[in-house]
Amino acid sequence: QVQLVESGGGSVQAGGSLRLSCVASAYSTGGKCMGWFRQAPGKEREGVARIYNYGTPIYGDSVKGRFIISQDNAKNTLYLQMNSLKPEDSAMYYCAAAAYCSRDYCCHFGPTAYDYWGQGTQVTVSS
Repeated sequence: QVQLVESGGGSVQAGGSLRLSCVASAYSTGGKCMGWFRQAPGKEREGVARIYNYGTPIYGDSVKGRFIISQDNAKNTLYLQMNSLKPEDSAMYYCAAAAYCSRDYCCHFGPTAYDYWGQGTQVTVSS
């Protein structure tokens, strides 16, 4: 069974940084559509960052210039480096992966693009 396990969340003051990790098992991260999402209490799940087939990463408008998505495929791990954190970034962060996306345009922020989801890691940013 494919499993995605996030880690690296925590509490940080505004302006600080965190790096989230997503370790995949029974799934090879290289060349795949993978992404990070977040959901704050009472709000919809929001696409944060995604990458497909080693292409140019795509970011949600609210995190552009501050967050960086990357992979270490030898370790089967997806990362999200979060810099200049704001209180508005506080949320549960989820890693997601697609099973069979074979076109760049099938990799997007719609939740139906992803077959596997992690359990989430909490990020809390205080002012």
